[in-house]
Amino acid sequence: MQMNSEVLVHGIKESTGTFEGKAFSSTVFHCEVDMKENGAGRALGHVTRPFKLGDHTEFEKWAHLGPVLNNGPIRAVATFEMEATREDGTKLLLVAIRPVDAKPAAPAAPKVPQAA
Repeated sequence: MQMNSEVLVHGIKESTGTFEGKAFSSTVFHCEVDMKENGAGRALGHVTRPFKLGDHTEFEKWAHLGPVLNNGPIRAVATFEMEATREDGTKLLLVAIRPVDAKPAAPAAPKVPQAA
């Protein structure tokens, strides 16, 4: 199943080369996600999660946005595919991404716990 979502891209990394005789090539998009509270404690704010997409040539489609990205995250529309796994039930795969605009996005407002 595929779904579109607006994301904030904080960074993009191109990787290419060889490791132990095997060639590798990828582009990784670091997209903002909410921190989840769990039984071990509370959480505030946002973090980024890496999503691989394509090979190292995907980076070139975004390279011109480097100066903009250095001033803050870029708003983008991402297409994700959900895949069933044995470990945790589902896995989110990035299958496409495109910038919405070429200016830094305003930072998200921090979540403040509500008093009971």
